[in-house]
Amino acid sequence: MKQLFFTLLQELEGGRAAVLCGIVASHGSTPRGAGARMLALEGGRTLGTIGGGAVEYRAAQLAGELLAQKRSRFESYRLAPGDAAGTGMICGGDVRVYFQHFDPADLPAREALKNALALLDSTGPSWLVTAVDGAGWRMGTYDRTFGLRGLEVPMERLKPLLGSRGLLDGGETVLYAEPLARSGTVYLFGGGHVARELARILAMTDFRTAVYDQREQMVSREFFPEASALLCGPFSEALERTGAITADDYVVIMTPGHQGDYEVLAQALRTPAKYIGCIGSRKKIAVTRERLLADGFSDEDISRVHAPIGLPIGGETPAEVAVSVAAQLIACRSGSLERFR
Repeated sequence: MKQLFFTLLQELEGGRAAVLCGIVASHGSTPRGAGARMLALEGGRTLGTIGGGAVEYRAAQLAGELLAQKRSRFESYRLAPGDAAGTGMICGGDVRVYFQHFDPADLPAREALKNALALLDSTGPSWLVTAVDGAGWRMGTYDRTFGLRGLEVPMERLKPLLGSRGLLDGGETVLYAEPLARSGTVYLFGGGHVARELARILAMTDFRTAVYDQREQMVSREFFPEASALLCGPFSEALERTGAITADDYVVIMTPGHQGDYEVLAQALRTPAKYIGCIGSRKKIAVTRERLLADGFSDEDISRVHAPIGLPIGGETPAEVAVSVAAQLIACRSGSLERFR
């Protein structure tokens, strides 16, 4: 989402219009649900996806027409074969897409995009809110620090929409809210090859990341352009320097040595972190477990640690290991991690 909004803002500031296609509601079996977005740009270019296949093809065609007409509209697609109003896809569900035309001269929309990009790098939860009525659309943001910006909507109507997924509320003025940034940060302890690959994947899956290493040369923007924070210091003081780890945060441990891993792990187990994962072989994990027990940690404490880290997909390269770890973090975020235990 961050790259999509950044590109959209660049286009508008360059004097070029665009159409943002977003799924605002879905029912039944569909490739993507509410919150999936595709950006249609001048010249026929697109960025992002709303599920691929016939839906995306038709949406791209309609977006091109609306770009030329300077119009916005809702459109519904049925994903069922043999349906005259359908797409020929066999999923069996249906999606409603809002095609949002952005005019470069719309300064409030550009301001809302700037606010959204800033919130994507913040540590607290936030939402993008769009109101649509006969006069067109208006967009704003909501977070707990600044409240609702860019729109005037009664909180009693907005509050039920501030959930963990995009929600649409119909009426004379249609209101749609979707999460921008979720609570929680992934703290990567160790800035090596796996961490670099993992940070890239996590950025694509809307995780906020902070990278910590005691080697100054490893925590650079060259290696981690997507990270929200780059921190340097001894691993023995890691969690003192990062600040409080909350129950919404994730701890991923992959330092360059066993001692660094242990030092961070012992600190992490004293926090309410939502997820704690440690890279290493089963032999290393067994040795680490005995050391933790000797240092006063209980079996219950140690059971919180995902080690070896990642889902067992058989990968070996840094990129493959990063995919397995990212998949485990996504499962944790969605609440489905227990099924992989």
